[in-house]
This record gives sequence, structure tokens and C-alpha cells, in this order.
Amino acid sequence: MPAAPRFSARTIGIGAAVVTVLVWTAFIVIARASAGRSLTPFDIAFARICGASLVLMPWGAWLVMQQARRNDPSAGSLFGLSPASLRITATAGAFGGLAYALLAYTGFFYAPATHAAVLMPGSLPLWTAVLAAIVLHDRITTARALGLALIVVGDLLVGGASLLHALEGGQIWKGDLLFMSAAFCWACYSVVVRRHGLDAVRATIAITVFAFVTYVPVYALLAAAGVVASRLDSAPVGEIVFQMLFQGVGSVVISGITFTRMIQYFGPVRSTMITAVVPGLSALAAVVFLGEPLHWNLIAGLLLVTAGILFGVQRVRAAAAARPAAAPARG
Repeated sequence: MPAAPRFSARTIGIGAAVVTVLVWTAFIVIARASAGRSLTPFDIAFARICGASLVLMPWGAWLVMQQARRNDPSAGSLFGLSPASLRITATAGAFGGLAYALLAYTGFFYAPATHAAVLMPGSLPLWTAVLAAIVLHDRITTARALGLALIVVGDLLVGGASLLHALEGGQIWKGDLLFMSAAFCWACYSVVVRRHGLDAVRATIAITVFAFVTYVPVYALLAAAGVVASRLDSAPVGEIVFQMLFQGVGSVVISGITFTRMIQYFGPVRSTMITAVVPGLSALAAVVFLGEPLHWNLIAGLLLVTAGILFGVQRVRAAAAARPAAAPARG
């Protein structure tokens, strides 16, 4: 039997970066396209959680068993499925596992993908910097402050236009607020994980387990009883399976692993610069595949947000490199 090919660390790092960027970009485009099909946003979140749980819950149970064999006093929670303590699992899971998905998917039912491409990646470093300064007492450097200012102006160019039309009966502003709220929830999750020093794999497993235990059975019962509007019983099986595979396995599991490998090879600063291409790629993909218009304010906002992300990471690299990769799968 010939030996399996072994790839260099550079090849794995570059491959991981490419996969991460593609999955994050596809998440925005596919989530918007899904809004015009059969499932509700709560159905898509249900499929996402179920798909990710098929892979991550057995993985979590194995990690907990390994912890128990080492006589680790914090050997998991939630029926031995989460490798983190109950407090961390619940706090991180509420923000990163439930709130983020529900807010983001609902936002796509109101606003186009071009808005999500700017507001979600753009708001994330803004909220993260503010929360880290308050909770973790991080110092906001001059470079980061200027980068955040560019992001704020870019977000205002995109979201402000829809707010101006709110009194005319427009709905886009609702999606814009939901996108920014989703980014805020992911920033809360990132800060929680950083504060407790949880690695990317365990964090992703923990939030998935929490979402499965708290959301899946409750939503299934409410949908079966007709209390909440669900289309799971009438949607094509192929669409449900696709959402489970892409939103769950792809956006959560695969991009979580590849993001971690990218961080390990390129470091947090260079990785942030690489993922700064996601807003532009997502907006371009929305124009090409969804036929969405790209107005001047979106282009200006996109350029400012991308510049803000790139400018904001030009800070003390040694301090950034010392931090673990804490918030993997943003999609």
C-alpha cells in the first residue's frame, strides 16, 4: 500500500485559509438565498444545530471521557457532552450558539446579502474591541481606534441609508439592526471564551451542545403543537439536508477547524488580514449570484470597513500572537 501523501505546514495553512474564506463568504450568500425558499429562519437554525451536533456531540463526549480519565475536576457538563463547565457552556452557548444564529438568519429575511457582507464582519471588530476594553481591560491603541472609526463610518453609510427610509415603510433597516445585533452576540461569545481560555474546538463543541439541548427539543415540541410557525414538515427533504450539511457541518464544524489551523500557521494578526477579504467577496458574490445591486454607499461602506479591519490589526503583534484562537466559526 502506498503511503498517504503528507502535506507541508505551509500547504495546510494556505488550504485552511482558502476554505475558511470560501465558507464564510458562502454563508452570507447561501443564507440570503435560503430566505426566499421554504424554511423559516428558526427552521434554518434548527437544521444548523442538528447538522453540527451530529459531528460535535460525539466528539464532545469523547473529550469528556478523556478528561475524566485524567481525573480532571472540570470533566464536562450537560450529560457529559460538553467539554466545558456548565457556566461557560451556558454563557458562551447563549451568545454564540443560539442568539447569533437566530438573529443572523432572521436578518437575511429583511436585508440583502450585500448589507450583511458589510455590517456583520464590520460590526464584529467594533463590538469585540469595546467589550474587550470593558470586560478584559484591553487597551485600545491609536491604530485600533482609527480602524474602528473607519468601521463605524462604513457601517453608517450602509445602515444609515436604510434607517432613513424606515418611515417610508421599508424593511431593510430591520435586517441591518439584526446583522449588527448578531455581530454583537458573536463578540460577546468571543470575549467569554477569551476570558476563560477555552480553545477553539472545545468552544465550538460547547456552544453546539448547549444549542442542541436547549433549542432543538423545545422548538420541535412547539412546532409540532403549532405554537410557532414552522415549515419543516412541508419543506423538501433535500433542502433540510442541505442546510444541515452546509450550515451545520460546513459553517460550524469545517470552518471552525480550518480557522484554527489558519491561526496556528499565520497567527491571529495575519489571519485577521486574510479574512478581511470576506466582506468584499461576499458583496461581489451577492451581485453575481443573487443579482443584488451595489450602490455607491455600499461600495464606500465596504471599502471603509475593509480598510478599518486591516488598519485595526496593525498593533502590537506580540500581544496578539500570545492570545489563543478563541472564536472559530463565525458563519
